[in-house]
Amino acid sequence: KILAILVILFWMHWQLTLCMLLPVPFIIIWGRLFWRRMRRIFNKHGQSWAHLSARLNEAFAGIHVVKAFAQEMREIGDFEKKNTDLMRISRRTARHWLVFFAVTSFLTGCGGIIIWLVGGSDMLRGNLTLGTLTAFSGYMWQVYGPLEWLSRVNSWMTRAFAGAERIFEVIDASPEAYDDPEATAIAEIQGRVTFKDVTFGYDKSKPVLHEVDLDVAPGEMVGLVGKSGVGKTTTVNLIARFYDVDRGAIEIDGVDVRNLRLEDLRRQIGIVLQEPFLFSGTIAENIGYGNPGATFEEIMQAAQAANAHDFIVGKADGYDTNVGERGNNLSGGEKQRVSIARAILHNPRILILDEATSSVDVETEKEIQEAVARLVKNRTTFAIAHRLSTLRNANRLVVLDAGRIVEVGTHSELMKKQGVFYDLVELQQQTSEIIGIRE
Repeated sequence: KILAILVILFWMHWQLTLCMLLPVPFIIIWGRLFWRRMRRIFNKHGQSWAHLSARLNEAFAGIHVVKAFAQEMREIGDFEKKNTDLMRISRRTARHWLVFFAVTSFLTGCGGIIIWLVGGSDMLRGNLTLGTLTAFSGYMWQVYGPLEWLSRVNSWMTRAFAGAERIFEVIDASPEAYDDPEATAIAEIQGRVTFKDVTFGYDKSKPVLHEVDLDVAPGEMVGLVGKSGVGKTTTVNLIARFYDVDRGAIEIDGVDVRNLRLEDLRRQIGIVLQEPFLFSGTIAENIGYGNPGATFEEIMQAAQAANAHDFIVGKADGYDTNVGERGNNLSGGEKQRVSIARAILHNPRILILDEATSSVDVETEKEIQEAVARLVKNRTTFAIAHRLSTLRNANRLVVLDAGRIVEVGTHSELMKKQGVFYDLVELQQQTSEIIGIRE
């Protein structure tokens, strides 16, 4: 349509048409300059909005901590600061919009003024009639109109590209190889786990684990021991391939985990965490999460094995009790036992216990320990525990220090060595005595 209008305008008066096109290069250059500048501003706007939203979510999630420490005014002040930053960037963005559209309108207006000045002169000399000039002016705005519309599209695209950059950061992240056609499918494993010279770091320049070698037999229970930050949780995360090793290999039954189908691998692994995560829904749905086809009888048997059945049937709705968001309708011990029941029903060959009893009272811990004892039977188990005494039943203890294995042995063997593990036990007992809780 614009091309047809331009042909008509050149036919009507080619000199005026050239005059009309004079502002077009300036409009294009102005649009490009604006696009570059606004992309940076929109990125800052998106980041500011993300920081504000994240802080709000964090404050509401930890509202009990905020109240317990009387930090309401601090949180309000932090919110106001981030909100002020967002408002400042929003105002800056709005000012740039106003300037952009004002300059674009000014340039197209200049084109109209030029047409009437040049056309008016021609009309006074008798080279152009008033009707032709009026018709030309009408056609001219049919060209300028789409140009102004394109400038608005440019502004919308600028905003879209700024948001797209953040989206593509997620899209471009390397996906987990769920459907690797070259991966080996496994139906069932024996449970032998072998670390061969494993080195790993979240930042590759700063390894968390250094040259770890460890062979765990099927059905063996291994306790991972060490101070905070030495790589215990990192070690078990590598088994489930939440991350891949930087150097070396982790093998299950002699096969590198990177060569196994990821879905098959994780079906063989059960995890019980310090802070169990439950989904909104019923207790029965959460227990059966890892085994969607389980019958109610199987769910109930798993709950009984986890010492969870009694508290469940004691609730008004029993197994149909809604746990709420993140299991907020249950106590910490109840959530932990539901989590253990979920792992029992999943029936994994490899079990990971990451501080499974550290956040419950002594009586609840005893019940959970009984459930864990049933759970680990005949399963390869990696256990991390804050209370070192809870690892007495482990076949071996592996002591980590600065990302390296420094000691391996049973509880009694390591105590006789009087090395790193002995020092940890002594320190923990001294601490327990100070607070009046002797293990």
